[in-house]
Amino acid sequence: MKPVFRIGITPDFYTDVKGLFEEELERMLGGQPGVEYAPMPPQPGKLATPEALNEFDGVLALSLRFTRESLRGVERLAVVARWGVGYDKIDVAALTEADVALAITPGAVRRPVAEAILTFVFALSKNLRQLDAATRAGRWRNALPGPAFDLAGRVLGSLGCGNIAREMFRLAQSLGFARLIATDPFVRPEEVAELGVELVDEETLFKESDYLAVNIPLDEATRGLIGERHFRWMKPTAFLINTARGAIVDHPALVRALRERWIRGAGIDVFPAEPPPPDDPLFALDNVILAPHALAWTEGLLRNNTREACRNLLAVAQGRAPESVVNREVLARPGFERKLARFRGDT
Repeated sequence: MKPVFRIGITPDFYTDVKGLFEEELERMLGGQPGVEYAPMPPQPGKLATPEALNEFDGVLALSLRFTRESLRGVERLAVVARWGVGYDKIDVAALTEADVALAITPGAVRRPVAEAILTFVFALSKNLRQLDAATRAGRWRNALPGPAFDLAGRVLGSLGCGNIAREMFRLAQSLGFARLIATDPFVRPEEVAELGVELVDEETLFKESDYLAVNIPLDEATRGLIGERHFRWMKPTAFLINTARGAIVDHPALVRALRERWIRGAGIDVFPAEPPPPDDPLFALDNVILAPHALAWTEGLLRNNTREACRNLLAVAQGRAPESVVNREVLARPGFERKLARFRGDT
């Protein structure tokens, strides 16, 4: 007889997305034979503890941190299903060593985040923030400082050319951009040729983009990657758009680039610390549009993140490897295979 597959829901779901996930979670997991789910106990400092993890076979994770210490002595856990695609708060190597798969939800975030990037493109190009403020202050169009930008003939660039960037480029194909360019050492030109994307080196990307979107994950190699040198490369009429992770960009350098008008503006949905402190200098600038890491939080993203993450959990509950596994090497480890075999009923 197969054991019950027990799923833990990280506590932050019940504060950060309360009321936005429960119905879909119950629809996906409620009534599934041999599967039960429950909130994890409180985790001090948003850090997973071994005692809590050992109570579950799978964890649905929002922003809880998983470190090597979190996994010390953990033998039961088989999968962490991340609700989203970022995993900078998770020690992936430690998961692998503990025979635990990390699964993410790229299908759910692809379109909403691509749309969020283009929302910034349009809002920045059309001076939407300034127009809104002027109208509220009783000023009319003859009092505006200057005209907006057309997109036609401009260059749309992306640092990274993976799942989200490709969807962004696909949506942008009909907007009249003169060029679509990207930098990504892990992508071959033929993989993006049908999208009309030209792969260029990093310096060319920053120097030639009119709109530069950040579409790379945060890890030790990318932390603080975009700094003063990159902003100095950019055109004074260019815009930076970051919907990825705040810590990829050197925050003081971004503030200086905007304050001193090295670039025309920015659209920022992510911050190095979230929520940002109330004295963040970006709040005082008029050439940046800000969002609280929620511009892509559409009904579809909320629904599909939950569905995709639950499918990843149910795959393991049925003795199968989930889709979109980050640490693919775990699939060949005997310890992980034994966990799958247990839920297949092979043992």
